[in-house]
Amino acid sequence: MNRLNDAEKIGLRDKETKEVVAVYPYKAEGSDKEIEDKVKFWFYQQSCSAEDQLRDLFVDVINDEKKY
Repeated sequence: MNRLNDAEKIGLRDKETKEVVAVYPYKAEGSDKEIEDKVKFWFYQQSCSAEDQLRDLFVDVINDEKKY
């Protein structure tokens, strides 16, 4: 199932609160696994602390909601 492919917006959410942590700035293309890997790698490149944060995040489709 390709729920992430061609989604308008995807990003990372907190596993506990489901709050949006980051919105991926590029178009989602490929299989769900490829997209998840790209998003996580992009986030990892943003800061040194991202590696620790990634354990508590998951890739998801982002609807029209505010980024916190």
